[in-house]
Amino acid sequence: MKTTKLFLPIFLILAVLLSAGFAQKPDKKWTEWTRKEAQKMLDDSPWGQAQTDTDTSEMFFTPTGHPGAGVTRDQRAVNTERGETGATNQSVNVTFRVRFFSARPIRQALARLIEISQNLDAKTAPEAVANLHGFADLKSTNSIIVTVMFESPDQRYSGAAMQTFNSATTGTLKNETYLQRTDGEKLFLEEYAPPGKDGFGARFIFLREVNGQPFITDKSSEIRFYTKYPNGLKVDRRFKLANMKYQGELEY
Repeated sequence: MKTTKLFLPIFLILAVLLSAGFAQKPDKKWTEWTRKEAQKMLDDSPWGQAQTDTDTSEMFFTPTGHPGAGVTRDQRAVNTERGETGATNQSVNVTFRVRFFSARPIRQALARLIEISQNLDAKTAPEAVANLHGFADLKSTNSIIVTVMFESPDQRYSGAAMQTFNSATTGTLKNETYLQRTDGEKLFLEEYAPPGKDGFGARFIFLREVNGQPFITDKSSEIRFYTKYPNGLKVDRRFKLANMKYQGELEY
């Protein structure tokens, strides 16, 4: 029953947010996905994409270099910082995982990974499995939720990203975060939530309808997610709506 307590609060919170297609094989239920199939849904699917930024400043760090002619003030500052914190002497990648969390395939993939990693089944943990499946299969009616996660092989970069994500608020992001249709119309951020203990990432919450009409429809060929943090960090991804069909309907 310890496992049950873990999932119940998460399910209830997300159910409130969500209520206030694609698979590796068309005939394969999400409850039968392998770990690899579930992960692909999250990272490389119509509802989940990756943005990789490369920092090349590490490539030009020379710890024993002479701070004389030919070295700019900015590079001397970089060299000093790298000398104190260490350097890789190679380019470093930071990957941002952008997902339509309000889309059922994404939540089903997350639920499936939890089932696999914790060896959950209906016989040994019926309440936990029921709550998890409820979270995965709940159809969103009021909100569009996009989540963003980040990862880097260098802890300095992941740490800096974490600080950026945690210090941001709805107010600081509202005017620089939106969903954009092909016709140029933008839907600006309604609410932002920093990454939580559930591991799902930062949440960007948008209203599903504008003036009583869905903002996203089949009339648009794609939907763009864009956000810019106060420190200049940007995440910019485009999703093709023709591919975002699930059980015969547009799912987002």
